[in-house]
Amino acid sequence: QVEQRHYLVSKAVEEVQKIIQQLTAEISYKATRFQAISNSGIHNENIKVLAPSQFLITVPLHGLTGYRECQVRHWRYYTVHGAKLLSSVRDPEELHQWLEVEQFSKSLQQWHETDVNIEGDLVPAKVLIVFRELVEKSIISCNLSSKVMVLESFSSVVRVAVETSESQVEVELVPAVEIPTCWPEKARWPRCLKRWPSQEKVQCIKSLGFDLLARSNYHWQLCFSRAEHMLMEGLDEDGGCRMKCFRVMRQMKEDVWCAGNKPVITAYHLQTVLFWTCEKYPRTKDWHCFPEAFLRLVQKLHKCVSQHFLKHYFVKNTNLLKYANTSDLDLVASKLAVFLENPVFCLD
Repeated sequence: QVEQRHYLVSKAVEEVQKIIQQLTAEISYKATRFQAISNSGIHNENIKVLAPSQFLITVPLHGLTGYRECQVRHWRYYTVHGAKLLSSVRDPEELHQWLEVEQFSKSLQQWHETDVNIEGDLVPAKVLIVFRELVEKSIISCNLSSKVMVLESFSSVVRVAVETSESQVEVELVPAVEIPTCWPEKARWPRCLKRWPSQEKVQCIKSLGFDLLARSNYHWQLCFSRAEHMLMEGLDEDGGCRMKCFRVMRQMKEDVWCAGNKPVITAYHLQTVLFWTCEKYPRTKDWHCFPEAFLRLVQKLHKCVSQHFLKHYFVKNTNLLKYANTSDLDLVASKLAVFLENPVFCLD
């Protein structure tokens, strides 16, 4: 059953990837500011499977290179449409930041144009409006109307429903500025000389840089998918059971604790719980006994869900459950509590 589900999810990822590659190739042909996502197989870092029918796919932006952090703070007095405001726009949260075109030593002329730029700022809401229009046009020009449909959205986020051979998958398409050249100041990681991961791995991870995602109106969201991918790679080089714990926890979440198409707890939350637990228990012997290691992970998950608080692994002042529905979280917490009282492992 586990293999069967894994096969179905892998198949869906392949089908979705093929369709989105076709779509983004057309978008890139229409507007060079957007890149086609590469055909680099199923473990492509552009694709995050949050739940079996909920994916997040980042679409790289082209023509912005030589990034540097902005030192000078200035006040923004404008709406996302460019109209003047009397008071300034709010500051970004910890995981968000402004982005000025001047922060790049090289930038295509198109990034200076008013369809995406206000007073030198690259505005995510404007980028998303341009992108959404391109997605709608490209679905038609690629003859994909029977397989892909743009979903209505209350914000400028671009979501599409993709028909696969097995089911319908909801995909959020997110324009992303890839910054593979530096590590952001906000990500003060590692916090001290931790034993996990090793110093060599830390250096390697930080050399991969980060991304900035267009997922809100004014502010770009920091994203560390390459770093997270690298942390998951070779997780059990010491012969431990971390990945087995993660896979079983994911299966239990989908079957028992938090099922459904749009679960309040996603695979990304579970991955973050795994990272924190690996850091707290860095020794090889901590990961030799599966039931013991698995229960530790579930206890950590239960604590986070009960308190409605899960720290982002790289930007620790960020609560990943801040905007989650609290009654949904409480329901998951009660299911986790029942499991912890009488742990029955679902390992079929």
